[in-house]
Amino acid sequence: MISRRHFLRFIAGLGAFGASTTAYGFGVEPARLRVTRYNIAPPQWPADFNLKIAVITDLHACDPWMSLDRIQGIVDRTNRLKADVIVLLGDYVAGHRQVTRFIPADEWAAVLGGLKAPLGVHAILGNHDWWDDKTIQRAGEGHTVARRALEAAGIPVYENDAQRLTKDGHPFWLAGLGDQLAYLPARRFRPVSRIGVDDLSATLAKVKDDAPVILLAHEPDVAMRVPARVALQLSGHTHGGQVRLFGWSPVVPTRYGGKFAYGHSREKCDVIVSGGLGCSILPFRLGVPPEIVLVTLGGSAPGTA
Repeated sequence: MISRRHFLRFIAGLGAFGASTTAYGFGVEPARLRVTRYNIAPPQWPADFNLKIAVITDLHACDPWMSLDRIQGIVDRTNRLKADVIVLLGDYVAGHRQVTRFIPADEWAAVLGGLKAPLGVHAILGNHDWWDDKTIQRAGEGHTVARRALEAAGIPVYENDAQRLTKDGHPFWLAGLGDQLAYLPARRFRPVSRIGVDDLSATLAKVKDDAPVILLAHEPDVAMRVPARVALQLSGHTHGGQVRLFGWSPVVPTRYGGKFAYGHSREKCDVIVSGGLGCSILPFRLGVPPEIVLVTLGGSAPGTA
């Protein structure tokens, strides 16, 4: 089976036949920005409780593809959405080497610190935030540079933790799962007993009442294990495959193929997978423009715009 890396390199290496498509994929689509809207009514969610959630994920901050100015533009547009709560789903650091500068964590985190919502801004980490921190990879434990930078900017980072929030008298829980691919099993690093730092049972054990739960999980595959106790899972990681043709992603970094490639699906709970904002492996996108996701819970009909 062709890997995502080989597929993207194949696309990038197309000759004259695909020159215009390749130019668009490198030069145009990665610089676009859209807002994708979902209005959903999970059965676990009170019908009379409307909650707007803005989702930012997979920034992959670097020059020139995801500069501080561009991140500032994303922050400004997100703030204009007037969401009740903003969630950040990980992978803030660069995901490829075709860059002119790797942006330090304290710089991109400071810009994200400008995000504002009545119920706050809440974050989890992604695999690249762990992989990029060589000290953590060698030690096999500790808090990453990305986490420390976000917390210094006033943004709490959840790792197998949950927080009870309330809007208009309606309580709900925001639960953040530790990353499922945190440690690279490479020989140059200290061996670790497991790759992930995720603990779904421990995370949900912190939910102390029957208020509905929103789960933040960078990689979407955990949805196959999420109990019906959860109303909604929000994920990133896949970038929609970075190439999506006629609603189909040829290659995605998930064990379940197209099931969790992109968009809204339902297992025991509703699952929304964002296409994210940046790129990994190569600065190339085709058919899946960078997006901010806006989810409205308690609405009457699903849809996107």
